[in-house]
Amino acid sequence: MVSRPAAAITVDDEHAGRRLDKFLRSHLKGVPAGLLFELLRKGRLRVNGRRTEQNYRLVKGDVIEVPALDVEAPATVSPRPPSALLEQMRRCVLYEDADLLIVDKPAGVAVHRGTDVPAGVIETLRHLRPGVPELELAHRLDRDTSGVLVLAKTHSMLRHLHEMLRDREDEIERHYLAIVSGRWPEDVTALDAPLLRRAAEVVVHPNGQRAETHVEVRRRVGNRATLVDARLLTGRKHQIRVHLQHAGHPIAGDDRYGDLRFNALVEERGGRGLHLHATKMVIPLPDGTELVVAAPMPGKWERLLKKGI
Repeated sequence: MVSRPAAAITVDDEHAGRRLDKFLRSHLKGVPAGLLFELLRKGRLRVNGRRTEQNYRLVKGDVIEVPALDVEAPATVSPRPPSALLEQMRRCVLYEDADLLIVDKPAGVAVHRGTDVPAGVIETLRHLRPGVPELELAHRLDRDTSGVLVLAKTHSMLRHLHEMLRDREDEIERHYLAIVSGRWPEDVTALDAPLLRRAAEVVVHPNGQRAETHVEVRRRVGNRATLVDARLLTGRKHQIRVHLQHAGHPIAGDDRYGDLRFNALVEERGGRGLHLHATKMVIPLPDGTELVVAAPMPGKWERLLKKGI
């Protein structure tokens, strides 16, 4: 059992507008959510001396009064990420300031811990940045997709990015490179088939969500393959993979939506894994400026393209 003394927390600019329950869960780590909700219901945890609902939006200057608490000591300490992953992620930083940490995520690395994944990007970077308690993923990439991945170091930046991705996502430029099967037609530049999630996969369906991808040819690889730039105008799960497959040009190495014969041909030429890479993001910042971050095409792709498919 661990005793936590009573405390009075004053809300600053950074957390103004945040829901009370989410603020408490991030600031009182180790205190069970059920206990926090019980304290709120009973009026033992108050804001400005008053009983408050858990969905209350905080205002700068609010004083949150937290009573003394006895909570169970954590059963385990989060395991240290593997040394190889720590070193890999240490070398992957593309950009960092007081609000943002942007990395070039390697293919094959998950963004977070899972059943068969002891540590992902977020756990590893939290270990590497112990002085940044609010570090969070601003968005996600599939495990086998490489490239630009944005993390927020402050709640205000996380809120800004989430609001933009939810309400004004076309303002963020998100460019991906992909090696696709066949000769992509020059006149096909926009894909807008609606997408529907079904269990572990995504399908084109008239009742699906709006999805829009813009495509531009970057390089021809004979008649067997094309390097394309795919810009996301919306951010549906597996959007680029499904849109390109639906257009008849699946991505090399895609083991879910791809073409088995094309994948085998690419592998024979030394190309392994999904050939989808988040190459550039243009991010509008709260001060009105734009941040441009780019991750170069993986070197093994360049070797594959030179060799030919």
